[in-house]
Amino acid sequence: MGLQQAQIPKVQLALKRLTILISQQLVIPLTFSCPKTPGSVILKPPLLAKNREKRNEIRRNIEGQTRNCIEVWDGSDEKLHFCEGSGLGSGGFYQPGYRDGAKLHLKMMCLGKNWDPQTSEYGDYRLIDGAKPPMIPPEFLQLVEKAIRDSHDLLAQDSKGINPEKILPWMSPNICLVNFYSENGRLGLHQDKDESEVSLREGLPVVSFSIGDSADFLYGDQRDVDKADKILLESGDVLIFGGSSRHIFHGVTAIHPNTVPKLLSEETNLRPGRLNLTFRQS
Repeated sequence: MGLQQAQIPKVQLALKRLTILISQQLVIPLTFSCPKTPGSVILKPPLLAKNREKRNEIRRNIEGQTRNCIEVWDGSDEKLHFCEGSGLGSGGFYQPGYRDGAKLHLKMMCLGKNWDPQTSEYGDYRLIDGAKPPMIPPEFLQLVEKAIRDSHDLLAQDSKGINPEKILPWMSPNICLVNFYSENGRLGLHQDKDESEVSLREGLPVVSFSIGDSADFLYGDQRDVDKADKILLESGDVLIFGGSSRHIFHGVTAIHPNTVPKLLSEETNLRPGRLNLTFRQS
């Protein structure tokens, strides 16, 4: 599969919901918490209704069906323990920059392998400090696997006999980029194209988990903000793009402050902002 824009269709994958339990367990160990303050904010009913209708519209456009969002968590009390303090120590969060000295408007750390925005390459160690990225917790890998499996179930309903794996291939992630966006955070339109030639050619998917404040997510078949489509990604959303949509341009244009779910805020003291975990195979 080449990178020509004409070969890149509109996003055709799955946008789904995770239960709040996933969000709680993913956030706590990354130590993006702060002292509790009174007056936790929750989305007002009209905005919730608006978001729900928008999500239904997205599902109709992307998946061709309008069933309710799928929960990929089984509701058990199992905890996802991720090395307490990993986000603060060696290999933890930092503000990355490009070769020209410009800084990204986010904080980043990597799991599995390190991605360097200056070289656009993956490696076993981080160039700025020689730190080795923490391993991806097995529980996270299970979540990715279940998200892809549930997407296959959705695609099987509308693929008219076509093997869902031909549309959305399986992948075994060995990379996780963890980005934290403050209320002023953003990320310009770009393609995820630093993986191996085989990974890109086969369209192995990118699986993204959103936690915390909502964000405006742009996507399109060319690097043009004015022509891109926009959706709202809320806490607990899972976005997957692979197959013929693997090379879409995408980015984050805005973070909506104080939109973190009330329960998540109360249980985790999550620092204001959006936490995004993006899994891929090199």
